[in-house]
This record gives sequence, structure tokens and C-alpha cells, in this order.
Amino acid sequence: MTATPAPAAPGPAVSGTAGAGAAAAASAISTRGLTKRFGDVLALDGLDLAVPAGSVFGLLGPNGAGKTTTLRLLLGLARPTAGSASVAGVAVAGPGSGDGRAQARIGYLDQSPRYYGWMRGRELLELAGRLHGLSGPTLRGRVDEVLELVGIADVARRRIGGYSGGMRQRLGIGAAIVGRPAVLFLDEPVSSLDPEGRRDVLAIVDRLRGSATVVLSTHVLTDVERVCDRVAILHRGRLVVASPLDDLVARYAPPTFRIEVAGDGRGGDDDGRRAADAARLAEVLRTSAGVTEARTDGPVVIVRVPDPDTAGTRLLGILARAAIPIDAVARVRPTLEDVFLDLVGTPLPPEPPARGAAGPGPAWGAAVDPGKRS
Repeated sequence: MTATPAPAAPGPAVSGTAGAGAAAAASAISTRGLTKRFGDVLALDGLDLAVPAGSVFGLLGPNGAGKTTTLRLLLGLARPTAGSASVAGVAVAGPGSGDGRAQARIGYLDQSPRYYGWMRGRELLELAGRLHGLSGPTLRGRVDEVLELVGIADVARRRIGGYSGGMRQRLGIGAAIVGRPAVLFLDEPVSSLDPEGRRDVLAIVDRLRGSATVVLSTHVLTDVERVCDRVAILHRGRLVVASPLDDLVARYAPPTFRIEVAGDGRGGDDDGRRAADAARLAEVLRTSAGVTEARTDGPVVIVRVPDPDTAGTRLLGILARAAIPIDAVARVRPTLEDVFLDLVGTPLPPEPPARGAAGPGPAWGAAVDPGKRS
């Protein structure tokens, strides 16, 4: 998480929902009018948000949306310009206040944690446990429990400098949860891992469901769909929508059909003919009533309709009149990416390349001191 958040230009509010009233009493996180300015830049604009206790909550948005600023305010690393926030029932005080009650209930893993390479995994968790007031048999028992939970018990006595990227992320989660936080913040925890490392880290997040409230800040939408039960989308510093994931997809994703054009069996450039037929069919569909969008992907036409109940019959009639051979027509399950693009209109950045084995870093700061960053 950067010390200075990416600027987010102010823009028009997009209609959305975020209960912060009566629901706040049952919320692990609650914000009211949370606002942050950096000079003339409005990085966060009146955020009202309630995150239910025990949920796995995805915080989404393009670069400059206000995700980093929101995390810093909730972690007590920055002071709001206006508004308030509470975490685990305690008001969050800004840096230098001397009030660390909220921070004592928080666990945090930075996007790029750095460690002392000469330390062993067990030593790091023991250090984190002592910082949370654990000692003796209680500390040893908790460290053993966490090592098993995050799946690195077999390498606990190995030096961290020899850990792979996935092992380092699991270790970081372990250090963040050793003190049994009520709320765990994970900033892009899987974005630079290979598929196996990503699977392992997401499995840990899933196992934490119910034992802590997990806030996952990420741009990898498929990972959000795998583990999150609720999401909030930020754009230009404002909340677009906050909702249970299933409700969000059902409410905002347009009904979509996938039409695959058949070949003619004559050989030659069959793929080219199928693609040309698909383009011709898309043109017909674009001028048809009840179709909001028709685009091609090779020999496939993706069609969006406002009313799925009547669209099937209409599509079949259009296809019959078009006299283009069809292999298959199927309704496609909408995805979170469909919703995101419709609401925000800005594609998220591509994933960075997977991290390989990481060498020793100059400092371990992510899980113990969230103010530091590599």
C-alpha cells in the first residue's frame, strides 16, 4: 500500500447502496461520510459503508478509485478530512493519537510484505505473537495452530529468505492472524502469485470465514467471485454499490446469450466463413427489437437482452429468418466482470506476472507495522 494514494479525480456520483444506519450495530466495519482530501484532490468522497461481521468482503475499483485511501483510514494510518469510521466496534483514531484500541483488533497484510531473510517462519510468528501480548505455552500453542492453518508447518524452521512467493504470503497471513484479530485486511494478497500459490492463499481466506471479518482489496475479479460473499465497488472516490455478491450480479448483470455459428462442412477456410457469418448475424441482431448489444468473438455472437423471459423466443425467430446455420444457443451466466464494466466502465489492469522465490528483504513491517511499505 503506497504512502501516497493514487489521485482520484472527483466525478459525478453513481447510484448505489451502502447501509450505514441501523445495520452498523451488527457491522464489523462502519463508516459515515468518510472523506479524504489531498490538497485539491478528493480521494474519498463521503463513504457510507457497513461490512457485516464474519463476512469475506471484496473492495473493488480501478486505479485511483479510493481503495488504498479507504484502507489507510480504516487502519488508522491517515486522518480523515471529514466523517468517521469504526472497526470491531471501536472508533478509529488517526496516527499519533495514542489510541490503539481499534488497531489491537485488526490484522493486516500489505500488498508486498518484506521480511528479514535470516529469520525462520516460526520465529516471525513468535515475534508477532509477543507483540500481541502472548507468551509461554499460550504463544507456542497459538503459533503451532497458525502454522497448520496457513499450511507452512513443514517449513516453519526454514529461513524466510528461501521461501517462495506463495509461502511468504501464507506466512504474512499467519503473522496477521496470530493475535486473533476481529477484522483482517488483505491488500492484493494473490495478485502476483502463480496459480498454485493463489489457490493456496484463497483457501486460507475461505477457512477464515466466520472466525474473522476479512476485507480483501483486489483487482482480480475471479478471485473475488471465488471467496467473497459481499462486495463494494469504488470509483473516483465514491461508492458505486455495496451488496451481497449474488444479489449484485443478479441485479446489474444484463441477461446474455451465446450463439455459436456452425460450419458448412465444405472444408477450406471454414473458420473464416463461420466468423463472417457471425459478423453478419450480429448486424441483424443489432437492428432487432429486444436486443441491447450484439458482438462477435470469432464464430460466436454474444447477445445482451433486457428481458430474458421473452428473449429466447425472439432470438429463435431472428435466427430462423437469418438463415445462418447455428450450432448452439445458450444463456450465459453473468460474471462480476460484466457488472463491474457496466457500473464503472473502466477495465481493471491486467494481473502482474507471478512472483517467483523471493530473497531476503530489508525489513519485516507488513504484519506488525502497517505504516511501512517495501
